[in-house]
Amino acid sequence: MSEGLIRAAHDVLIVGGGAAGLRAAIAIAETDPDLDVAVISKVYPMRSHTVSAEGGAAGVIADDDSIDEHIYDTISGSDWLGDQDAIEAFVNEAPRELLQLEHWGCPWSRQDDGRVAVRPFGGMKKKRTWFAADKTGFHMLHTLFQTTLKYREVKRYDEVFVTRLLHDDDRVHGVVGIGLYSGKIQAVTAKAVILATGGCGKVFPFTTNANINTGDGMGLAYRAGAPLKDMEFVQYHPTGLPFTGILITEATRAEGGWLINKDGYRYLQDYDLGKPTPTPELRSMELGPRDRLSQAFVHEVEKGRTTDSPWGPIVHLDLRHLGADLIDTKLPFVRELCLKYERIDPVHELIPVRPVVHYMMGGVHTDIDGATPLGGLYAAGETACVSINGANRLGSNSLPECLVFGARAGRAAAEFARSAGPTPGVIEAQAADEVRRLERDLLGKESGGESMAAIRGELQATMEDAAGIYRTGPEMAKGIDTLRELQQRIGRVGIADTSRSFNTELLAALELANMLDIGECILQSGLQREESRGAHQRTDFPDRDDEQFLKHQLVYRHRDGTPRVESMPVTITRWPPGERVYGR
Repeated sequence: MSEGLIRAAHDVLIVGGGAAGLRAAIAIAETDPDLDVAVISKVYPMRSHTVSAEGGAAGVIADDDSIDEHIYDTISGSDWLGDQDAIEAFVNEAPRELLQLEHWGCPWSRQDDGRVAVRPFGGMKKKRTWFAADKTGFHMLHTLFQTTLKYREVKRYDEVFVTRLLHDDDRVHGVVGIGLYSGKIQAVTAKAVILATGGCGKVFPFTTNANINTGDGMGLAYRAGAPLKDMEFVQYHPTGLPFTGILITEATRAEGGWLINKDGYRYLQDYDLGKPTPTPELRSMELGPRDRLSQAFVHEVEKGRTTDSPWGPIVHLDLRHLGADLIDTKLPFVRELCLKYERIDPVHELIPVRPVVHYMMGGVHTDIDGATPLGGLYAAGETACVSINGANRLGSNSLPECLVFGARAGRAAAEFARSAGPTPGVIEAQAADEVRRLERDLLGKESGGESMAAIRGELQATMEDAAGIYRTGPEMAKGIDTLRELQQRIGRVGIADTSRSFNTELLAALELANMLDIGECILQSGLQREESRGAHQRTDFPDRDDEQFLKHQLVYRHRDGTPRVESMPVTITRWPPGERVYGR
């Protein structure tokens, strides 16, 4: 084995240092302090994408709210594709998780009487979104990270990029990763592994996601033999800044912001958002589900009622009527972002916005405790698909999802690790193979004339054209052909930078391989679903078809690298499929 290989062993290894990963680490340490736990992360944990979440976290706390109402809103918002047993568990446990964060020090915003404040959010009938001004993810991640520091058994490998899961036919035994600072390749074995690496928004050109969100965990699981589920469902957020894709939180609309077209008209009143006719003051229309608001934008473009910009058509978000005091108190980060990145002040000026890719409803297939079909492999957070989000995630459900299922995955992984057997000898050979691949096939390979930037650009353009807000079968089939060609071309990309420390060119090549795999899964799964449901809207199949497609789709990887799509039933408990409504 290469001299550069550093070996370590742990009981449970968590890949990813965001909210789901850190919550899992805490749950393991609380479940069994004798277990050896480690978190391995591509970035320092406080740089994880959780930090950018702004609006809030949903959990029933108000006197006029109920658990069943939150469950129903989530099921209906998912267009009946969410598994109802998982949704029931999620909604019941979310308030306890949010209250636990309060006890750990999360500074939730308060009402005048000192109680936790809640705000309305898209697709929710009641006010149930806890928030910390508009920096909720930042404060949650700080709280979780600080809490992990009190557990000595939680070790960390910061700035290490995981390139492969070590596994035999039916069980995972660890990972191989490359240290970004040192360039040394590390084999880390574990009795159980939890993937918590976040989403894959960078597969698309305009996204609220950070540059680190390249689908790493999904790619690792897919290549190891675990299926990906519901990958066709990609959420567009209706209000992103046009040039950067930076999120302008839904909290702006929860506080009373308006979406207006080029004529200054609140155009959402012209569309069916799955709710009754808006109230006379038209306050609630901007809080329709994200998929339907994004679809309404497309129709405004078709009607010629948007404004042209260098980055495509836009509409505007109007906060001017809210006033400086409210904005500075409840939306200070929004004002900061607008001033820094658009040089506009939302107190006095309109904010240009357009739909941008925001969240993956699909991910690594897991059960209600985060377990995948591979023994010893678990997943939680956006990289996983339990599924509570189905065809469309309601705003403010994602942060508590990280907490609830991060904790569940942590406890389940701890239980598995306590009874797991020894690591088989074949794993050492796998680790050595990965070392050779990285050193010879990547670092030691000369360029075949292909540009990594060009391939990435073609991938992203293809995904926007083929898997946008509206899709067709021929567009997706063409996109699949393009991605297969790009997968051939990436084999001819050489790494000119042969240095070891912070070799960003090598990192980009590894990330691009993940993105190509994930993009193909999205398109292949979308091509098979011949209906329109939630975020998956096909103009050639415009209706929802419960008879044929009230089912999840699982994408497996063939040995030749191509995807295979299978299906499994949606779990229905108390709520049979019905009309998708909002606001009743």
